[in-house]
Amino acid sequence: MFKKMALLAVLILSPLSYAANLAISVEVPRLTVAEYHAPYAAIWIEKMDEDDKKFTRTLAVWYENKKPNQEGQKWLKDLRQWWRRDGRDLTMPIDGVAGATKLGGTHELTFVVGQAPLGDLPKGQYQLMVEMAREVGGREIVKLPFAWPVANTAKLAAQGSAEVGAVTLVLNP
Repeated sequence: MFKKMALLAVLILSPLSYAANLAISVEVPRLTVAEYHAPYAAIWIEKMDEDDKKFTRTLAVWYENKKPNQEGQKWLKDLRQWWRRDGRDLTMPIDGVAGATKLGGTHELTFVVGQAPLGDLPKGQYQLMVEMAREVGGREIVKLPFAWPVANTAKLAAQGSAEVGAVTLVLNP
């Protein structure tokens, strides 16, 4: 009986453990400045193919979402590239996407293909975009190009210079 239950559990859980996904690690640098504000951040993917440049998927937006009257939303446009690509067409907050600003450190995110907010990811050339902007600070964007789907696990990395730290993308088939 135990063997049958164990086999059933493996069969039920197997698709979950092998689901294609994108694992993203984003470092928010710890800055030593007189007036520190946690950065607003947008993390999204966009298609680089000439025939479908309008394909974007916003994966995460970190902003001051606890201010009264949603006052923190008015500064989302400071994430200029994201705002132009996808942000101005979205209504915040979005469940599972919007979150509070993050303090310095490394933050891990995982997105499963076929599930919100990533959804289906058609075959093609993409780039992961990480943009951060900080009050009384700067603005920076880090890009990581990748091809989808992948046959084997692939790990890509890039390093920002000021507002964004290390960004790592692990693609799992």
